[in-house]
Amino acid sequence: MLNINTNYAASFAANAAKQSSSGLDSAMEKLSSGSRINYAKDDAAGQAISTRMTAEIQGLAMASRNAADAQSLVDTADGALGETHNLLLRMRELSVQASNGTLNSDDATALDAEMGQLIAEVERVAQNTTWAGNSLLNGAGTAAGGKAFSFQIGTGGSSSNQVGFSIDNMRAVELGLVTTDANNNRDFDTGDTRLNITSNPSGAISVIDNAIKKVSEARSELGAFSNRLSSTISNLDQVSVNLSASKGRIQDADFATETGNLAKNQILQQAATAMLAQANASKGSVLTLIN
Repeated sequence: MLNINTNYAASFAANAAKQSSSGLDSAMEKLSSGSRINYAKDDAAGQAISTRMTAEIQGLAMASRNAADAQSLVDTADGALGETHNLLLRMRELSVQASNGTLNSDDATALDAEMGQLIAEVERVAQNTTWAGNSLLNGAGTAAGGKAFSFQIGTGGSSSNQVGFSIDNMRAVELGLVTTDANNNRDFDTGDTRLNITSNPSGAISVIDNAIKKVSEARSELGAFSNRLSSTISNLDQVSVNLSASKGRIQDADFATETGNLAKNQILQQAATAMLAQANASKGSVLTLIN
């Protein structure tokens, strides 16, 4: 049937051009963004999974930074205790020297004066060692046994995502270098009685040996915890890499496929446009019947 009110061929060609244009736009979106999912309509389930993975990946990155900060805190405390060790070793050396009978009273007084300065420095190190404003070695705000820290090294809110660690109190009183006053004041001041190597050098050696042992134990705990944090950081980073790869398989565009889609839809659009022109031109044959 020959008619002009309904042009089926032109309508079909126009619809085909519309579909190929939509496919062309979609391919361009994916190629320009690098993502297969730019809107929820592209893949509703994939978009939800990708968002959850993004949240976990970001959480893992922050947890890794938290663990690195915790390691820095622990290493700062260990560095300070390394200097405390040096001070205690010098104090022990002075105590051994003071035990020698060849020294007169003036010599002993000079040795004890240096001992006093070393004890004061042990106290100063404990009081002033901080990390980002947190006191590390003076047990501030806690019981005399030490100061506890909690570190978030996971992405969740449960206790399994946190680790706790306590740094021992390393003040002069806790190391036995200074005795408390009559009011049981644990602060080191001029009214306290400190270790004296002139009256009992042998006893001083024993006290200092115990102090060295306590500092060594604290440093061993710090070193062990720092090694644990190194493993934690490595694990978090590897999990993040694996999750990123999984997310990429869902979210990222396949450039080979999308390039093919782009070329296909470009050809289809050009063909549909040409056929639309042919369909419109074909109706011109009706005029020959009128002439």
